[in-house]
Amino acid sequence: MNTVHYPLLLLLNTRVWVTARSEQLGRPATLDDITTEDLKEIAEAGFDWVWLLSVWQTGPESRRISKTNPEWLREFLETLPDLCDADIAGSGFAISSYTVHCDLGGDVALVRLRNRMQEFGIKLMLDFVPNHMGLDHPWLVEHPEYFVQGSQADRASSPENFFELQHGETRRIFAHGRDPYFAGWPDTAQLDYSNPNLQAAMRQELINISKQCDGVRCDMAMLILPEVFLNTWNRQAEPFWPAAIDTVRENHPSFVFMAEVYWDREWELQQQGFDYTYDKRLYDRLAHGEPNDIRTHFRAGLKFQNHLVRFLENHDEPRAATVFSFDKHQSAAAMAYLSPGMRLMHQGQLEGRRIKISPHLGRGPNEPNSEATRNFYTRLLGILRQNVVRTGDWSLLDCSKAWDGNPTHDSVIAFAWTHPGEAPLFVVTNWSHHASQCHIPLSTLESRVPGLGTGLWELHDQFDGREYEWHGEDLVAKGLFVDLVPWQTSVFRVERKKLRSVGS
Repeated sequence: MNTVHYPLLLLLNTRVWVTARSEQLGRPATLDDITTEDLKEIAEAGFDWVWLLSVWQTGPESRRISKTNPEWLREFLETLPDLCDADIAGSGFAISSYTVHCDLGGDVALVRLRNRMQEFGIKLMLDFVPNHMGLDHPWLVEHPEYFVQGSQADRASSPENFFELQHGETRRIFAHGRDPYFAGWPDTAQLDYSNPNLQAAMRQELINISKQCDGVRCDMAMLILPEVFLNTWNRQAEPFWPAAIDTVRENHPSFVFMAEVYWDREWELQQQGFDYTYDKRLYDRLAHGEPNDIRTHFRAGLKFQNHLVRFLENHDEPRAATVFSFDKHQSAAAMAYLSPGMRLMHQGQLEGRRIKISPHLGRGPNEPNSEATRNFYTRLLGILRQNVVRTGDWSLLDCSKAWDGNPTHDSVIAFAWTHPGEAPLFVVTNWSHHASQCHIPLSTLESRVPGLGTGLWELHDQFDGREYEWHGEDLVAKGLFVDLVPWQTSVFRVERKKLRSVGS
């Protein structure tokens, strides 16, 4: 059996999924109501991992903030015009305990679900939120020293970043968790990584989580890097991630760490032990960039690219169907998911859903599916199940002018997948609003595709079903010629033409 080098991850909003199942069943559902048929469908689509968003216990105080914050309420009403109090569950990132939420069936229900997932070869990823805790976390009373504390002057000057908490006769000012470029999250309390005891406690939390799943997605993982923490809180902290990751892997060597990370700190976190880091840079370039921006991104070394998480949407980003036109959506998906790294797809993305659901909500809107989007992703998932793009070798291909005076080759992005014993794939995209033509020399692939420069080859487009024939000498010497309409993507499966025997 081949090892999966480039896994496919499905992000599911657990509370929204369970609420929808409750409506179907006419009773409160739990993780136990995620059926064998659900898991079979996920596995047959080719997903290796499921990331269950927001499974941990949250508390009433953080939920109260969610229910009363005017800005958030406006967003909730845009998502759910029929919003009711029960729909506001509180942010899944304002955690009061790393135990499975009682409404989802508790820890035992997760154990049962994970066992059923393993029967289908699906691995489980859960959240780890290193930067902060919810306002209901018992450490605020039991270990206030674990949190960044301030003064009345801090609260007076930055009320959006500090709050007061009274316990018995004691009043303390705590900081809200925050990104240094934005106001604090009012339903959270900031952990103090300058305290070695806090770091030890968070390592223990990770150890406990590692017993319940196969990997973690670490929320805003760069916020606790010593340099970032110092710049945000003016406190010197020791590095957390290397020791924490090593500690978990002492007992779970194959445990996977995935980092949500921005500000070009992806490589830094990979060097500290993360298996995968968000590739927000590619997402931004696909959403707003030019062809050369994307091509430049793909010129990075594979030691870096192999550990990136490629995505077109997640619970933080707008829905892909609203960011990209349908034609551009298809090209963007080919660029993101047919490049090396982990491929992340989001609940509703495959159906072309357009309404983003806040992680504070426990219910999603009723939306019609887009059959065109669904059909496209069915074809794409079929390609992603091929071994050549799961365990093969990827390389960026050069594009040259189709003829003198035609600059449109600059709009074409092409790359290849090869694997011994497998038919190679050539991925070609016209990243522009105009038709583009170019030659794609394939001489660099001769050592990886035996006999490429000889005989007759058939090219089968995996997207539109068309077939073409090319002489190997021309593929290598002149290059594959393509003439693409705006935003067209072709994925060619390349096989040597089989000659029919006489009389057949």
